[in-house]
Amino acid sequence: MARRPAKTSGSIDRGSGVALGEAVFRSLCEALQAGSYRAGDRLREEEVAQRLNVSRTPVREALGRLAARGFVQPAAGRGVIVRNLDISEVLELYAMREILEGAAARLAAEHASRLEIDAMTDIEQAFTEHSGDAAEMARLNRTFHEAICRAARNRYLDNASKELQDWIALLGPTTFSVTHRPETSHREHQAIISAIAARDGDKAEKLARAHIREALRCRLKLLQKQ
Repeated sequence: MARRPAKTSGSIDRGSGVALGEAVFRSLCEALQAGSYRAGDRLREEEVAQRLNVSRTPVREALGRLAARGFVQPAAGRGVIVRNLDISEVLELYAMREILEGAAARLAAEHASRLEIDAMTDIEQAFTEHSGDAAEMARLNRTFHEAICRAARNRYLDNASKELQDWIALLGPTTFSVTHRPETSHREHQAIISAIAARDGDKAEKLARAHIREALRCRLKLLQKQ
């Protein structure tokens, strides 16, 4: 079966002050996170350049950076393909995610403002309002975890979490397509928010780590079906 063509979100903003190669790289990373590119998709310089309305030089630079990070690999013929992670890489990824999310929740319990906690609650409310829309729930879930990382007040943790999200994007379908996962995730999120609001760092970390372990359980279910 022929794969669908991967897409980017539009032309690069040349007035942003960001070097063109960096702008193309960021655009491709965002496309990975949004699911526009999936494991096995082929990326060709000329096609990406045409979609982003840039020359092939910054695209070549951006693809080289993606290859250096291990997100893509050479394809037979022209271009590169988005990598498919093996089971050992998935387990390693979630092990690191559990550590980072636990640390973020603990630090958020120490540093989050009332406004930030209210924002987490609002995001979670929006999550419940989009029940049945797995893609939108996945987007809101990323926003929820990003909010916790920002509230942790640790730029290095925040940067590490963002890079991890790029890797998670390579895993394919969201775990919110697994039966009952949206409901259990909602309850887990609510418990994490409550622990952060209570300034209970131990409990917040414990709940966040358990939340990621449950996400891994659902991810393994999806992988078994592939």
